[in-house]
Amino acid sequence: MDKLINDFSVGLFFWQSLLFIALILLLKKFAWGPILTAVEEREDGIKDALEAAEKAKAEMQALNADNERILAEARIERDALLKEAREIKDGIVNDAKELANTEADKILTTAKDQINNEKMKAMTELKNTVATLSIDIAEKVLRSELADKKKQEDLVANALKETELN
Repeated sequence: MDKLINDFSVGLFFWQSLLFIALILLLKKFAWGPILTAVEEREDGIKDALEAAEKAKAEMQALNADNERILAEARIERDALLKEAREIKDGIVNDAKELANTEADKILTTAKDQINNEKMKAMTELKNTVATLSIDIAEKVLRSELADKKKQEDLVANALKETELN
């Protein structure tokens, strides 16, 4: 019986080994091929996704660099515009000051001229008034002096004496 069990065990072992090898060949042909293909496809997909992520990261860095450059250019342009605006403002203020000073000088010159004209007019009027008063006073004095005949003769005599002396 030992031999029968032993023969049976060897036969069983043979058939089990044969079935195991057949199973491995079947699995290799029908299961491992699709499994390995799926694993390779997944590996390729992961590689592609990593490459795409790296590419996207590089593009984001490039975009960020461009954005920083554009912002720097915008700041420079803004500063230039502000500087130009300040210069224009200062120019306008200076022009306005110069114009105001020129107008003030014109007004001052005109006012001085008017004051001088009014002064000359007042002096002329004063001279005329003094001359008129002097004539009126002289006329009144002469009338009072010439009212008396004796005073007239004395006045004519005095005038002749003065004339002869000059």
